[in-house]
Amino acid sequence: MPLFISGGDWDSEKQRPLNIYCKPYKKLNAVLNSLKIRISELLRENPHVSVKTISTVIKNICSEEHPVYTTGSFLSLMGEYLEQKKNAVCLSTYRRYQVFMRLMEKFEGFRYQRIFPEGIDRSFIADFYAFGRQEEYTESTINRSAEFIKTILNFAETKGIRTNVRQLEIPKCKVSRKVMILDEKEIVRIKKLKVPKSLQHAKDWLIISCYTGQRISDFMRFNPSQLLNIEGRPCISFVQQKTGKEVVLPLHPVVLKVMARYGNSFPKPLNPGIYNEQIKKIAALAKINDKVTIRKRMGFRGKETDTEKWQNISSHIGRRSFASNFYGKIPTPLLMQATGHSTEQMFLNYINPVNHARVINLGNYFDKIYAEGA
Repeated sequence: MPLFISGGDWDSEKQRPLNIYCKPYKKLNAVLNSLKIRISELLRENPHVSVKTISTVIKNICSEEHPVYTTGSFLSLMGEYLEQKKNAVCLSTYRRYQVFMRLMEKFEGFRYQRIFPEGIDRSFIADFYAFGRQEEYTESTINRSAEFIKTILNFAETKGIRTNVRQLEIPKCKVSRKVMILDEKEIVRIKKLKVPKSLQHAKDWLIISCYTGQRISDFMRFNPSQLLNIEGRPCISFVQQKTGKEVVLPLHPVVLKVMARYGNSFPKPLNPGIYNEQIKKIAALAKINDKVTIRKRMGFRGKETDTEKWQNISSHIGRRSFASNFYGKIPTPLLMQATGHSTEQMFLNYINPVNHARVINLGNYFDKIYAEGA
C-alpha cells in the first residue's frame, strides 16, 4: 500500500495518523508499526545498514496482505490461541480477543521492538499500563488486556515455553459500575402510558423484556410454538442465541396480560434499530428524563458526559432491569436460571449497585427499629 496521508490527518507529535481507527488509516498505522519494528531490528543488527536494504524492507512490508509474525513471538502465540478458540467461543468473545491483539500490535510499534513471551515481566506490565493510559484507554480495558497477556503466557507454557507468568501481578482496579435500568416506578409509568399506535409494539416488547430478562436476539424471536404448560403454569422454552443454553422461563402475569392482547401470542417482531429508536421515544413520552452520567464515544474514545436518561435507553435495559429489580426478592440462583448467566459474578454485573427502592426499604427498617426502641 502507498504510504500517503494528507498533512491535516497526520499527528506530528505521535508520528502517525490522527485517527488510527478509521479503516484506511488503521491499515496505514499497522504498516508503520511493522516498519518501526523491522527497521529498528536492522539498525540494531547493523548500524550501517544500506539504504537499499531499508528500501527493500519497506517494499516487502507494504506488499503484505496480512501482518507477518515472527515464530515464537507473543503475537504469533496469540494468533495460534485465537485460531484454537475461533469455534469454541461466542462471536463477541472472539472479537474481543481480536481487539486485544490489535492493542498488542500497537504496543509493539510503540516500543519499536517485537514482544517475546520470555521478556514479559513486571516492568513490561508497568510499561503496558503507562502506554494504555497515554492512549486514553479505560482502566478496565487495560486490566482486561493485561489479564489476557497472562492467558497467552499460560498458553505458551503448555507449549514448553518458560515464562514469568507466576510472578506477574495485575493491579487491582476498582471500577465503579453504572448500570442503567428502569426501576419499578418507571416501568409502571411506561405500562400506564398511552402511546401512538406506531409505538405500541415497541412498548409491549419493552415491557416483555423487563419481565423476562432476555436479550433482544431472544425475546424478539418469542412465538407461540415455544409456549408450554408446566403443572398449570404458562412457560416459554427457547435456546439463547448467544450462549446456546436452553431456558425454560415461567411467564410473569404482566407478560401474560400483554400476550392476551395478541390472542395469547406476541407483538410483531421489530428490527433492532427501529426498536431502539422507538423505546427512546416511549421513555421520553413517559418523562423518564432524570440526569444521568454515561460513557459515550467521542472521537475514538469513550468520555463521561451528562445527559437525560431517555436518550440512552436501548434494548439491553430490559435485561438489566429484570436482574436489578428482582435481585434480593427472588433467590439469585433462580434469577440466574432465568437470565442464563453461568456465574454469580457475571450476573451481578447487571445489578444496579445503587437501588433506590432497597435504600428506602433499609431506611424504613431503621425508622421501625428506632420507634420500637424509643
